[in-house]
Amino acid sequence: MSSQIVSHQVDLEPSDNHRISSLVGPFDDNLKQIERRLGVEITYRHNHFTVMGKQQQTNATAELLKLLYIETQPVKGVIPELEPEQVHLAIQEANCMEQDEQDPYAKTSFIKTKRGVIKPRNQNQSQYVTNIVHHDICFGIGPAGTGKTYLAVACAVDALERQEIRRILLTRPAVEAGEKLGFLPGDLSQKVDPYLRPLYDALFEMLGFEKVEKLIERNVIEVAPLAYMRGRTLNDAFIILDESQNTTVEQMKMFLTRIGFNSKAVITGDITQIDLPRGARSGLRHAIEVLKDVNEISFNFFTAHDVVRHPVVARIVQAYERFEEGQRKEEAEKKKAQLAEKSSESSNKNAAPDNNSQP
Repeated sequence: MSSQIVSHQVDLEPSDNHRISSLVGPFDDNLKQIERRLGVEITYRHNHFTVMGKQQQTNATAELLKLLYIETQPVKGVIPELEPEQVHLAIQEANCMEQDEQDPYAKTSFIKTKRGVIKPRNQNQSQYVTNIVHHDICFGIGPAGTGKTYLAVACAVDALERQEIRRILLTRPAVEAGEKLGFLPGDLSQKVDPYLRPLYDALFEMLGFEKVEKLIERNVIEVAPLAYMRGRTLNDAFIILDESQNTTVEQMKMFLTRIGFNSKAVITGDITQIDLPRGARSGLRHAIEVLKDVNEISFNFFTAHDVVRHPVVARIVQAYERFEEGQRKEEAEKKKAQLAEKSSESSNKNAAPDNNSQP
């Protein structure tokens, strides 16, 4: 039975006390993180590890230990120390591997760049990459830290290097946390540059600074604010609209109608972090309602469980979700009480005797 507690033995070879020390971490912190996240119990003696827990979790933990032990291989004679971030990301991958057999595209969702292979860290990310490959328009919607923009840029770089497209275009609305562009120094491009920095950072990591600069000079890579898109038709391009929750309905419609032949568009955003002026409707929210039944368009919804940054980020996202859900319930109860009060007042007025009708 899947709920039965089982024991799984793992022998890590070759046996090396220094590598084992790196794997388990100071005061066994790495093992404690694995135990807490995967719901297992791990004991070890030298290179012999015993994992106790449910069958699926123990299998995933055994594979995880083997993968992490590979990471401790000496580099130029020095054994690297495993960082908590490495363990966190490896755990995300282990959770993804549990569902690989149900995902027919799991093995094809790896993204190859000249700087290395980029792998989805969980099932939702794997499905997201698959949808980008198989759809001309793909939406990635969810909280910060779920890899929406990073994976989209990786897919764009991969398509460019395989010559499936001729250029990459990255754009986002120049709206951020209520601040006004006019208060920033410099010309328009200098004002917009800070808003596009996350896109630049992803490109630099995947292609290198010098190559990105050359591709920008040749207009193979174009990074521009959304306002520059009006009136253009984009053929043979991979277009990424980031922070799309800050587009208006008109801007979103304008962007979606720019897409030409042999082009692909990925729209990313977080509908819980809208910075538009009060009363303005988010183009992303509107697009979800309008386009949800269009077969050629895919929607990927990420949750706090898909966050691949520091584990505390996921807990922060969940805390905000609980708080906002509580507020919505309070508002609904207040409206219900107000309606009941108005209904009661109306009934009382209708039931009151008319004193003027007495003789």
